Amino acid sequence: MDQEVGAQSPQDGGRAEGVRRRSKRIKLPSFAGPLAALIVLCIFLGVLSPTFVTLSNLFNIGQQVAVLAVLAIGGTAVIILGGIDLSVGGVLALSGGLVGVAFVNHGVNIWLAAIIGIIAGAIIGAMNGVLIIWGKLPPFIATLAMMSITRGLTLVILNGQPLSGYPQSFQNLTTFYVAGWVPTSVIIAVVLMVLGGMYFRWLPSGRGLYALGANYEVARLSGLPVQRLTIMVYSVAGLLAGVGGVMMTSRLVSAQPTAGTGIELDVIAAVVIGGASLAGGYGSVLGTAVGVLIIGVLRNGLNLLNVSSFWQQVVIGTVIAAAVLVENVRQRKESHN
Repeated sequence: MDQEVGAQSPQDGGRAEGVRRRSKRIKLPSFAGPLAALIVLCIFLGVLSPTFVTLSNLFNIGQQVAVLAVLAIGGTAVIILGGIDLSVGGVLALSGGLVGVAFVNHGVNIWLAAIIGIIAGAIIGAMNGVLIIWGKLPPFIATLAMMSITRGLTLVILNGQPLSGYPQSFQNLTTFYVAGWVPTSVIIAVVLMVLGGMYFRWLPSGRGLYALGANYEVARLSGLPVQRLTIMVYSVAGLLAGVGGVMMTSRLVSAQPTAGTGIELDVIAAVVIGGASLAGGYGSVLGTAVGVLIIGVLRNGLNLLNVSSFWQQVVIGTVIAAAVLVENVRQRKESHN
């Protein structure tokens, strides 16, 4: 007898069951692996150095990575977009230098000077976006050139010398401890990260960044304002670098001409360790936060264990390579399922 129309063959039933099983699998977020690695790392360092797990040391780690965390929010947006920003360290230094010159040399109110530094960062970030969109420069070249320009300008305005002499209220921006434990710099970083996470999750332009990073041409044909979004992302990255420059000047109580040297690489490392893809279209602020903490915990723990700073670079580089390898394997597995 002919099989009834709509009846399911044993083979079809097996395939359907396989599909149902796969659909029931819990899909872990991209930062699940780095988060597990962070927990294991904390346990390992806690066993080797009891000082590591003290509350004061944990908040000290937060204090050390607060500026990196602020810059990494903008770095996350840039990398989701499929770009790169090598200028954030130079922007940080220039913004801090402008704060010092405005306040120390010209007597501008310290908070107005801080606003000037932050606005300057946003303008430089916008210039990066313009060079990329209208100048047709690759993001790597545009931001590399801007890194050199901002580093040079910082040396010029500071004459190669640090500028000190700031009021206690400005120092308290990052060095005051709320309830005697929580540094204000950590509070600033957490608040900005929460706002950044809300932007990516809830606002249409935040969701649009993922589409733009995944496929620029499709996003453009879909009606997304790709040019405006690109300039906006680099502007915000510059603004946050300006905030980082103000924070670092406050913490060091000095505008340093070499401030933030190499921090742009730490930003990229934190975002990538947190599960973002350098190809674009993938990443999260929460994952970046985990990446920032892994870098901070590694450096703090290795310092407590008296490991040479030279070997620390080797360890961090190895962690970055391992994180990217693991993420590549995970993505390949997902594409096969």
